[in-house]
Formats: sequence, structure tokens, C-alpha cells
Amino acid sequence: MLRIRLRRPGKVAKGRYHSKIVVMEKKSARDSKFLEQLGFYDPSQNLLKMDTSKYEAWVKKGAQPTETVASLYKKCKKELSK
Repeated sequence: MLRIRLRRPGKVAKGRYHSKIVVMEKKSARDSKFLEQLGFYDPSQNLLKMDTSKYEAWVKKGAQPTETVASLYKKCKKELSK
């Protein structure tokens, strides 16, 4: 089963992290290989960039987003509609 979830790449400073939004197997480790990158999220700078068309295509194929990624998607769609 495929999941759309956050992945933390590389070593980061204490308390500062950023994440990539990726599609990967549900049972794989957080930092293992992924199928496709859909965007990134940096909460410390309040940056969110997501390719919503790719996200929707993967959901149609059966990939399930985590709760966090689903809320980020709603936030991204809300900002695009403004």
C-alpha cells in the first residue's frame, strides 16, 4: 500500500527541520527510497510548496495521505484559491 507522507532529509540543526512530501510504501522506513516527491514543508519559515495535481493523481491511484499531509494539502488548496 502506498502512503503520501513527510520525509526528513539529512542532518538538521536542533529544533529546525524541513520535510519533503513524498509517495512511498507504507511499511518502509521514514528515510528510505521514495517513488516521487510532491513538495516540501518548512514550518520554521512557514513555507509550503506542493504540486496539487500530482497529489490528486496519486490519491486517485490509491495512495493514502497521512493526517498531517492531508491537512497541509487543504492549507495549500486554500491558499491557491485566494
